[in-house]
Amino acid sequence: MNIFKKNRLNNDCKRLMFYIVIAMATMLPFSYVVSSLLLVAGWGVFAYKSFKGFFEWKRTILDFPIMIFAIISFLSVLVSPDPAFSFYNCYNLVGRYVLTYYLVVQSIDFENIGQLKIFLTCISASLFIVVIYGFMQAFLGIGLTSEQIVWTDGAMFPGLKTRVFSTWQNPNLLGGYFDLMLGLMAGMFLMIKHKMVRIVIAILFCLTAFCLTLTYARGACLSIAVVIFVYSILYNRKVLLALIALAVILLLSDATLVDRMTSIFTKMDTSSEMRLAFWESTIAMILDHPLLGIGWGSYFMVYPNYDYYMQGNFIKIVHAHNMYLNFMAEIGLFGFVSYMVCFFGVIYKAFKAQVMKLDSLVKAMLLGIGLGLSALAINGLTDYVMFNTELSMLVWLFSGIVVSIYKN
Repeated sequence: MNIFKKNRLNNDCKRLMFYIVIAMATMLPFSYVVSSLLLVAGWGVFAYKSFKGFFEWKRTILDFPIMIFAIISFLSVLVSPDPAFSFYNCYNLVGRYVLTYYLVVQSIDFENIGQLKIFLTCISASLFIVVIYGFMQAFLGIGLTSEQIVWTDGAMFPGLKTRVFSTWQNPNLLGGYFDLMLGLMAGMFLMIKHKMVRIVIAILFCLTAFCLTLTYARGACLSIAVVIFVYSILYNRKVLLALIALAVILLLSDATLVDRMTSIFTKMDTSSEMRLAFWESTIAMILDHPLLGIGWGSYFMVYPNYDYYMQGNFIKIVHAHNMYLNFMAEIGLFGFVSYMVCFFGVIYKAFKAQVMKLDSLVKAMLLGIGLGLSALAINGLTDYVMFNTELSMLVWLFSGIVVSIYKN
């Protein structure tokens, strides 16, 4: 094979890996199986390219904390009540997240603005479908099951009959996904100057925000509102009036939403009471197992030993409803710190890139990712939506994008 053909093979493989990453990002809200197969396919192409003599490995600033996070996660398996299950859960999830991150790093070159436009167009189309399906659930009842009764508190909120979840498993997960995407769109709107593009982004933002209110996920609604509000105050006060107007319109259109949001400060409902109980139990776990935790994915197995509230095994509690406490409980303090270095390191780099000489579209996406991840960070104080595999994969995918751009 001559040099020309070899170079063409290498470029074709890189291009194919890029489109696989795009397809995976687009499919994550819809199919765990398809997104998993795409992840495998992406690494298959990388292996084929390497076999043909084009092995190259891009190193990143997060290599060390990721390595520590992975090592401690696997070490925590040793102290799990069920090491076999914990090991399976660990390699299936931690392995998947790390592979997602590095596939993005090895595949994407956002110095090519055309690639960036394709990526943003595809994930925006994916978001639009999720939003439309959410509206269909809310107004037509499509896809709703009796399971939704668990997500409402009829005694405290008698007007709350339906909480949409669209293509995700429950309303809080949909809220976490919307936080990430609303942050992305806010960054795009703030930085992009093209009038028609801004109009399209504004329409999609408003539709998504409306659909977010239909989840009645208080933490998700408050998190993205706080992030955009703070950013507007600090850097772009022109947006503040529009944000306040949108919030007022959404609140005035739904009395139940007003009651739901104000309950954060005025009422102690079942959901809030249970969260406080879970946090108390989780802190006790951390104090008893500070080094390696209780074992990756073992929260539901250990919780009955610290059950100060439920007093029974009739409901399986799978996480602590607090991202920070959950990581500390399952993989210990050192594992927690390594993960948070990765998570907040990406947020820091996304915001720091705003003072660098970059294309405006690149800056817009980095700002959006920074805002979206910041909203998830705040949401993590009252929930742990990233126990969901697809949402965590999306977070690691965005992390790979930020690091790749910053490296270049």
